[in-house]
Amino acid sequence: MINNSNSKRVKRKNSKQVYKTDIQKRIIRSILLVGALSLIIIFFFGDHGLYQLYTLKKERASIQNQINTLRQEKVELENEKIKLETDYKYIEELAREKYRMAKKGEKVFKVIDKRKK
Repeated sequence: MINNSNSKRVKRKNSKQVYKTDIQKRIIRSILLVGALSLIIIFFFGDHGLYQLYTLKKERASIQNQINTLRQEKVELENEKIKLETDYKYIEELAREKYRMAKKGEKVFKVIDKRKK
């Protein structure tokens, strides 16, 4: 009987140890799972994550388009400046159209569109 009770105690100890190691394994797995999930979330949505990279690339493309548009506008304005400094026919055309100016002896007629009223 002594052997029997000792074997029961050993079995109880073994079952308790197995239970403890089982719990420890579950705790370790859950900690690793939570850690892996948090790393994945940080990788995609963190300050330097893929989503941030995507939005920055989109913003960069938009700004690059604005820069190209402004460069084109700058070239057009420089060409207009050169025309205003040198081309007298262009200056005369602007004065007639924009400021309704006329040469001596010319009459300027203002046409009023009745459909707009």
